[in-house]
Amino acid sequence: MARNPVTIVTFDWVPDFARGFVRDIRARWAAEETGTPYRIETVPAMQKSDAHRAMQPYQQVPALKDDGLTLFESGAIVLHLAEGTALLPPARRSEVTQWAISALNTVEAASGMWMQLLLQDRMPDWFGPAPGADQIANARKYVDMRLAALQQAMAGRDWLLDDFSAADILMADTLRVIDAEGALADFPDLKAYLARATGRPAFQRALAAHMAHWSAADEARNPPVPA
Repeated sequence: MARNPVTIVTFDWVPDFARGFVRDIRARWAAEETGTPYRIETVPAMQKSDAHRAMQPYQQVPALKDDGLTLFESGAIVLHLAEGTALLPPARRSEVTQWAISALNTVEAASGMWMQLLLQDRMPDWFGPAPGADQIANARKYVDMRLAALQQAMAGRDWLLDDFSAADILMADTLRVIDAEGALADFPDLKAYLARATGRPAFQRALAAHMAHWSAADEARNPPVPA
C-alpha cells in the first residue's frame, strides 16, 4: 500500500549564505532515500508565530507532519522516516541510533560552536559581537579532535556501519557544513566518506529540491516586472 505523503516544514526564505545548509535538507534526504513522498510547508523566517511554535518550540526548522504526528529536530525526523527501511535495520537499531546521536551530540556540538563563531566574526550585525581570533582557533582545535577520533573509528569502512544508514545522513550532513569551511582538508578519509554520501542520487535529488525552493522564494519576493 502506498504511503501517505509527509509534510516537511521549512522556512519561506533564507539569505544566500544559508542556502544548501538549512536542515530541512536532512529530512528531504531521508525521504528520498526511503521513497517517502513529501510536500513542503513553510513558516516565515523573519517573523515568529504561534503556529510555528506549536510545531517547533524553538521556532527552528525542520518540522515533520506525518498522519497526525508532528515531530521536530532533524535527528528525530530522519530516524522516524527511516523506520521500517534499510536505513534503520532492526538488528542494528541501537548502533544506528548510537551513531546518529554521536553525529549530533558529539561532532555537531563541536562544529556548531566553531561555525557560530565564524558567523559572528563575519556578520556581527546578524549573529552578535565578533569573537577574538583565539576563541575561533580554540574552537577549531576542538573540532579537529572530534574529526580525528571519527576518522580513526571509521578506518577501513565506507560507512559508519556496514551499510549506509540513517546515521550516515546525519553525520555526512554535519561534515558537509564544515567541509565548506575547509575543515576536512587534513582528514582525507572523512573527505572521501563525505563524497560517497553526497554522491548518492537521493542526496542529489534532495539538494536540487532544496535549492529550487529558495529560487522560488526569491521569485515570490521579487516577481518579474511585466514587459
